[in-house]
Amino acid sequence: MADENIPAEELLEGADAAHAAAESSGGLPQLDFSTFPNQIFWLLVTLVVIYLILSRVALPRIGAILAERAGTITNDLAAAEELKQRATEAEAAYDKALADARAEANRIVAETKAGIQAELDDELKKADAEIAARTAESEKAIAAIRDSATESVAEVATETAKALIEALGGTADDASVKKAVSARVEGGSA
Repeated sequence: MADENIPAEELLEGADAAHAAAESSGGLPQLDFSTFPNQIFWLLVTLVVIYLILSRVALPRIGAILAERAGTITNDLAAAEELKQRATEAEAAYDKALADARAEANRIVAETKAGIQAELDDELKKADAEIAARTAESEKAIAAIRDSATESVAEVATETAKALIEALGGTADDASVKKAVSARVEGGSA
């Protein structure tokens, strides 16, 4: 509240006095040539301190991190190369096992085909033998039927010839009629 009682003229005089003091001091201290050696000294001290901090603390840590990363990358690349080699070996082993399995399967198929063919040949031989035996039996049966049919034809022809001779008024003896019918049935002449 004391400032309220100060007249405006005194305030203006105080401001003019502060302005005049600033002009008489020479301006900014950074641009005052008389302080340059002091500023250069502190600039050099600051740069040396920053250099020492960076060279002793920060840069070794950064270098260690970079070396660790390089080592990790190298180890990872070596591990990847080893895994790639293992994968190649595993693929080669798989291909070999697959080829062996196919060869074994082909061998088994060939053996099975040969076994089936041998069984089929045996069965065909048995069937041929059975057919031949049945054919022989059938031929015997047919020959027996033919013989019995020939005998039956001969008997019927003999009886018919006798009946015809007697019907024509003749007498026929059994031996001459059988002889004549047998000669005719066998393809001869009477």
